Parts: sequence; structure tokens; C-alpha cells
Amino acid sequence: MRPDWDSYFLHIADAVAERADCTRRKVGAVIVKNNRIVATGYNGAPSGQKGCLEGACPRGQLSFEKCPPMSSYHNCISIHAEANALLYADRDKCEGAVMYLTCEPCGDCKKLIAGAGIGNVIFHK
Repeated sequence: MRPDWDSYFLHIADAVAERADCTRRKVGAVIVKNNRIVATGYNGAPSGQKGCLEGACPRGQLSFEKCPPMSSYHNCISIHAEANALLYADRDKCEGAVMYLTCEPCGDCKKLIAGAGIGNVIFHK
């Protein structure tokens, strides 16, 4: 059976997340307008810099006991998937588009998404 558009793009976000450069969490984002992919992004170090998988992230080297999920990210080098997707998308293509995510965006990413003109966000619950 053929998946509906939302299921299709959520599956693509899952595939994009596999490229994430984080030892703690993999997140994927897909920006879509008129059922066409505008841009994708995953969480990881800035382009061209050593990442978490290479041991460059202080947060990634800590255990979950010393640095539990959702604690402060002051020691993380990663750019969120949502921000990376927006960095590679043209503003005019974001206006009114849909962003598909593997998880709910954080508060800062919600502001970036709104500022970029994204019209709707769909994520796994």
C-alpha cells in the first residue's frame, strides 16, 4: 500500500537522521513545499569541523548519569537538525512550507521555524 504524504516525508526524516553526528541522539528534518523536498538537515557539528563521532563534543563524552537528556546543552557542539535544514533552504521556498521532524522541536528551533515562514510542523509523537 502506498503511504500518504505525511508518512512518506516522516520516513525520509528518519533516513536523514541516520546521518546525524551525535552519540546521544539522532534527529532528522525535511522541509517540503508542494510535496517537493526543499532541504534536509540532521543534528551535528558545523560543516567541516570535527564532530561528536570523532570525540570533539564534550557533552557526547559524558555518561547519561553525569549529563542526563534534556539537561543544559552549553557543552554541546551540535547544530540542531531544524537549523541545519533552514541553513540550506532558500527563504522563499520556506514560506508556507511544511517541516517534517523525527521529534518535537525545542523552543529555540520553534522560533527559527516560525521566523523562516514555515507554515506547519509535523513530527513523530
